[in-house]
Amino acid sequence: MHGVERKGFGFARGRGAPTRALEFLFVTLVIKVTAGADDPERCNQAFTVAATALASGVGVSLWLTGEAAWFALPGRASEFKLPHAAPLEDLLDAVLGAGTVTVCTQCAARRSIKSDDVLPGVRIAGAPTFVAEITSPGVQALVY
Repeated sequence: MHGVERKGFGFARGRGAPTRALEFLFVTLVIKVTAGADDPERCNQAFTVAATALASGVGVSLWLTGEAAWFALPGRASEFKLPHAAPLEDLLDAVLGAGTVTVCTQCAARRSIKSDDVLPGVRIAGAPTFVAEITSPGVQALVY
């Protein structure tokens, strides 16, 4: 394979040391959180990845579904506690400051959450919006 350049994942080989052939394939993460206080580790992982991605310069759209929808309400994120984890309120503030936060329409309706109830900057949207986001070029979807 000496002298052959392989495209895509991995490394390109040519003269000298291998060179990086993998560039950023996406510029936005759409992260769907399906758990809340009912599964605190999974929930916190999603928020941590979202905040870390933003700090790394990656765009983030965070979707709160299921029990995670409660975190769109004022004060709810501050009630969440998980040992050895960053405060959920801080992670949510980071995403609200530099990304987008959306509550699933059906999830909000099942919990009687209305647009006037949520934190400033949080929107309520449904499956068509989610599908439009995740099928856009340069997007990677993650579900927790």
